[in-house]
Amino acid sequence: MRNESKHIALVTVCDNHFSVMLAALLKSIESNQDGSYLISIYVVDDGISSKNRRLLDSTIQAGNIHIKWIPIKAAVPESLRLPLDGSTFPLCIYARICIPYFLSEDIEKAIYLDADTIVACDIRALWEIDLAGYSLAAVTDRAKTIGTGWAGITNYKELGLSPNSPYFNTGVLVIDVKKWREERVPEQVFGCIEKNIQYANFPDQYGLNVYFANNWLILPAKWNSYAQDEIPEPYIIHFTGMKPIYRGYAFSSAYKYCFYKYLSLTPFRNFKPRRTYVRLLSKALHIIEKKWLMLCAGLRKTPGRQQPVI
Repeated sequence: MRNESKHIALVTVCDNHFSVMLAALLKSIESNQDGSYLISIYVVDDGISSKNRRLLDSTIQAGNIHIKWIPIKAAVPESLRLPLDGSTFPLCIYARICIPYFLSEDIEKAIYLDADTIVACDIRALWEIDLAGYSLAAVTDRAKTIGTGWAGITNYKELGLSPNSPYFNTGVLVIDVKKWREERVPEQVFGCIEKNIQYANFPDQYGLNVYFANNWLILPAKWNSYAQDEIPEPYIIHFTGMKPIYRGYAFSSAYKYCFYKYLSLTPFRNFKPRRTYVRLLSKALHIIEKKWLMLCAGLRKTPGRQQPVI
């Protein structure tokens, strides 16, 4: 059995559209680590082309870092039903909740990073944070509390939650994988989202915040610094909202510079920002996919599992 303390398990999820963002993330992780730890990066692959996979594999040069590809269908157990929410987010966002089931049993801890993040320090510092008995550590969202309007948990009263309870962002998570397995967190979170689907504007974030309400470790803001609210010398940059791969990006210029600095060190170095309509088209396709799956589920009307095909 490997030395868990010297082996960092990172997880991210990406589709072909965001391959360029994943490249910058991978290079940022590699560039800022000291080589003293083995780093396994588990990439849940939601349709990345074979060409882009080869380019992403070649992005990493360090011998202590290994990319492990996990097809999206292998990441979600057949026994789990994905909630078909009405948001513009892709179904692959739910893969982060399934982390305890697609990582091997000997992995007891993991860091999850959205593909639209940049690591500006040695990721080992985040790995070594003491969870102090909690099953989850995260950074407070831009919507600071559960009761913060549309972005929070709008039915907090019905759920018996205080509107002043802190609300976290799911783009950077430190997870006690062993506890998540023991507590069967994925089943309970998916059940919560399904039951409250009309309130789940940010679906994975909604379910996790309801389940872990007032029971998670609050990390310093530098571990998930949003591009809309630039923080000096962040540890992790998170491009929430408009991404720097689009011409319409208008948030922190310093963070954008950082993104392209790392991207220039990858095989995607000649990438040019896309027109903003490409982003809107991607979001529209996500909605169409979910509506199609809803229609298929309605037509099927057969007993047993109705797992959306992703």
